[in-house]
Amino acid sequence: MDNAPPPRDRLVATDQRHLIHSLHHAADHANPKLYVSGQGAMLRTADGREYIDGLSSLWNVNIGHGRHELAAAAAAQMQTLAYASAYAGFTNEPAIRLAERIVGLAYDNMAAVYFTTAGAEANESAFKFARYHWKRLGQPNKVKIISRRYGYHGVTLAAMSATSLPNYHKMFGPLVPEFLQVAPPYPYRWAGNDDPGIGAADAVEQAILAEGADTVAAIIAEPVIGSGGVIVPPPTYFPRLREICDRHHVLLIADEVITGFGRTGAWFGLGHWNTKPDLMSFAKGVTSGYLPLGGVVISRHMQDVMLDAPADEKFMHAATYSGHPVCCAVGLANIDIIDREGMVERAQVQGDRFRANLQTLRTLPTVGEVRGIGMLAAVELVTDKAAKTPAKGIGARIVAEAANRGLILRLRAAADGPPPSGDTLCLAPPLPTPEATLDRIVQIIADAIQAVT
Repeated sequence: MDNAPPPRDRLVATDQRHLIHSLHHAADHANPKLYVSGQGAMLRTADGREYIDGLSSLWNVNIGHGRHELAAAAAAQMQTLAYASAYAGFTNEPAIRLAERIVGLAYDNMAAVYFTTAGAEANESAFKFARYHWKRLGQPNKVKIISRRYGYHGVTLAAMSATSLPNYHKMFGPLVPEFLQVAPPYPYRWAGNDDPGIGAADAVEQAILAEGADTVAAIIAEPVIGSGGVIVPPPTYFPRLREICDRHHVLLIADEVITGFGRTGAWFGLGHWNTKPDLMSFAKGVTSGYLPLGGVVISRHMQDVMLDAPADEKFMHAATYSGHPVCCAVGLANIDIIDREGMVERAQVQGDRFRANLQTLRTLPTVGEVRGIGMLAAVELVTDKAAKTPAKGIGARIVAEAANRGLILRLRAAADGPPPSGDTLCLAPPLPTPEATLDRIVQIIADAIQAVT
């Protein structure tokens, strides 16, 4: 008799011996889900189970799984030109065409794109763009970067220093100097008596004044704080922040890694508040995760400063895979699908319906707030609704119970803040997720919460 373990078990055992995962801890990886296929909003594992992909995997599979058009675009480009350097002096057609397409979809003050392979690298590049800009203008002391608590901007060293979630810092400190955090526009947890949008924007101005405007290069802000709990700002926040940045000559970096390419019901998130950034970082949804790609879009004013540089002040920033032709070809095909199938508009309409259904969860005693925009949503848990007492520790159990019932969620664990917050269930289904599947997500969450609590 053959007593060899089945292929799934052999693969997992090999994984546990030889593969290091993001956020790695052996206990968390004792019984991993081994994904083998995906279609639409569904993922399938090697043991035959099917799961609703309630987070678009990592906020990135915007058009859903299994779109053969993207595989065809990659294959066609590989057969023609798989790779060539895109350093200055060299270029390729897919990179040119995708840069033009993104600039055309972005804010009307945007001018040019630098491509990266991921969101963290895009934000690292944005920080360098900001410092380069001020050095070119004869202000070399403008180097500090302001971010907001609960913000997430990646975990490479400078991006981690802008990320204000302490669990990412503990084993990798010290942080890069010249990064500082201020209060987030978090309406549910706002402690002041003023408008939380105005108050949080004014916290940025107070930081600029305390540090000295002549030392602050930029503030980086997600239009909607994503991994930190899907925190949607009040409508007063970004217009006020833009005015403060203009007054103190501080650049505004919009981190649209999660909010870009239709996720919020607009091509890019700041459009909801009629605000234009100076720089915009993107990744994730640009290829719907089918290949790694990210980038930074800079404003016309910043491009003019760059184009006017003498040879000894050239932009000495580079990456081997910047402008990778295959990744850019897939990005073009992905944007074509989003546009042709009306997914941006669908994200708004179906997102409103989805979040209205999620609001029914507020009848449960442990649900403090349901919030979101477009196809982004979160459910924050409490132990006392009236006092908004943060629930701690039950979120992980709810996520596990939801998985047992066929739904993949993401947890933002409770944090001491400031402000303190409860365990939060985060959701970002693929943009074309069918209504019946969205309804099923709500039912599974309700059942999981009741089973655990």
